Amino acid sequence: MLGFKPGDVQLYKTALSHRSVREGADENNERLEFLGDAVLSAIIAHFLFMKYPYKDEGFLTEMRSKMVNRQKLNEIAVRMGLKKITIYNKLDTALKKSQIFGNTLEALIGAVYLDKGYKKTQQWVEQYIISNHMFTDELESIEINIKNKLYGWANKNGKSLTFVIVNESMEGGRRLFTIGATIDGEVIAQAKGFNKKDASQLAAFKAVENLGL
Repeated sequence: MLGFKPGDVQLYKTALSHRSVREGADENNERLEFLGDAVLSAIIAHFLFMKYPYKDEGFLTEMRSKMVNRQKLNEIAVRMGLKKITIYNKLDTALKKSQIFGNTLEALIGAVYLDKGYKKTQQWVEQYIISNHMFTDELESIEINIKNKLYGWANKNGKSLTFVIVNESMEGGRRLFTIGATIDGEVIAQAKGFNKKDASQLAAFKAVENLGL
């Protein structure tokens, strides 16, 4: 998967360990995810800056958002095989359907950065992630922020769109949110997630489908 032999193997073990099985901050991958997120963002910013020399800041920012959004990274992580080797509580069915594998990918990038340095990480991300999975020509035409699309439809049609917490519970020691997309006070779609942002984005996606947009 990496294409090179790891130096500090423990770094990669930590990167693959979800907090559902290892609670300590020095044992699970959340700190590495934080670092990897920043490194990935910088690498993609540089990649886009070089690829599109005549595009403005708005275009570059939008493209970067499309390339690093949660759903996209989760899909890439699954295709790369990270779902098979991520260490998490497999009895938690919600985790299997969640986007923790995209988080694991970011943690893996953080591990590569600490193990091999920025230049090696940049080469690895460009070769194994951007070239193989992020097809920029296709992404240029994709509307990725579904919530903006939904808000645009609501404004155009004089509808009131809000996102509300339908339910909040504990699952596997973590808070699980159920967010509902409402049109004029009526819930037309709802989705679950371990943070409100992901849940509302999924609810918006379902709402767009239900409305035939």
